[in-house]
Parts: sequence; structure tokens; C-alpha cells
Amino acid sequence: MRRADRLFQIVQILKHKRLTTAQELAERLEVSTRTIYRDVQDLCLSGIPIEGEAGVGYLLRHEVNVPPLMFNEAELEAIQVGMRMVQTWGGKELGSAARQAMIKVEAVLPKRLQAYQSLMFSPDFYLDSNEFQFLDPLRNSAQRREYVKLFYQDVKLDVTEREVRPLAIYFWRGTWTLLTWCELRSAFRNFRVDRITGLVRLNRHFDLAPGQELEDYICLMDEQSKARAEVKDKPLE
Repeated sequence: MRRADRLFQIVQILKHKRLTTAQELAERLEVSTRTIYRDVQDLCLSGIPIEGEAGVGYLLRHEVNVPPLMFNEAELEAIQVGMRMVQTWGGKELGSAARQAMIKVEAVLPKRLQAYQSLMFSPDFYLDSNEFQFLDPLRNSAQRREYVKLFYQDVKLDVTEREVRPLAIYFWRGTWTLLTWCELRSAFRNFRVDRITGLVRLNRHFDLAPGQELEDYICLMDEQSKARAEVKDKPLE
């Protein structure tokens, strides 16, 4: 990462958190804490209103606007590839938003990058047009913390009904998976979106429930992963 980019990122990070330590910044930006100390000092000398000290943390005294840095070719290609994938796999609403966002990005590109096009594509001509029909309502329900009823077809082609709390949607090896808290099982359950045959938004909202949130699922998966690694590394007797 260029130093100018790193300085810009430090300001952006401090804008979104109240107090951030040099260690947190170093881990986020993949540099040493010593580099962060120097960067913060230079930002202060240039007039950026950063308060704090080494070992305690940093914050911005007030809102500051830093003009965005222009993309380099690798960054532009990452945006193009990401937008193309969202247009193909992200559902109608996000696909349309990706197209509009790309138009805005291209409008501010310098001449040297205006003709640049990545050669990585995400074609959609082989996809079933109905494969992602439930992505938009599921994504919206997860954002609004809204209960939904799923009609789900398993590998045996049996269809069951489940009332669930949608928590997040993951893309696993070409397949969208809905992470939920299942009311029937009183546990986390994952459902392949392409096996959902029907969906009803119940217009009821769920509150924060310790032990039943996305963060709890991530911690559970992390613990299971560590346990598997310990078993794998355990020497045979």
C-alpha cells in the first residue's frame, strides 16, 4: 500500500471509531506500530485534528473531510470485477445498484484509466433466471430483523416449513446460503437459497438475543475450527 493511501485510510478509520489504538491500526493496515506512530505524527503536523497518544489510542477532535485518492489500476480492476459479480450473483436490487455505482466510478476516472477494462468476467447466460429470486427479500428481512417463513426443499425433495430469523447471507463456492436462527430447532441453521421454494415475510421483528446472533455463530464456528485443528495436529499414540 502506498504511504499516501495508508494516511488516507488512517483518517477514514478514525472517522468511524471513537478511540483506536496504534496496534489496531497496524493490524488493519498490515504495518508495524512504529510506522503508525510516524504516520499519525505526520498527519498531526499537516493539520489533521487527531488527539491521543501512543499506548492509549487516537481519535479525531471533529469531523474532517479528506479528498478521496484516485484509484490505481489494481484497485479499479478489483471494483470492476466485484461489480460484475454482484450484477450476476447479487439479485436484482443489488445488481442494479452495482451498475449505477460503476457509472459513478467511471465518471470520475482520469483519462489514463477511462479505457481500462478487467479481463475477468462473471457471465450470467448459464444461470436460471429464478435462482436468486429470494435474495432481495431475504437480504431486506435480515437488515430489518424481520421474521420469515421458509418453504424449503431438501436433498430428498421433501418440502418443509420453517419460521426463522434471517441473520446473514453467505456465498459458499458458487452457492448462496442463508444463516438463520431456527425457531423450530432453537438453534442456528443454514439453508441453501436455491432450495427455497417459497417465502413469506411475517411483518414481525425480532430483538437482540444473546447467543442467537451472527457474532455468536462466528464464535461458534471459530471454536469448532480450532477444535478440529487440535485433533488433526494431535500425534497418534
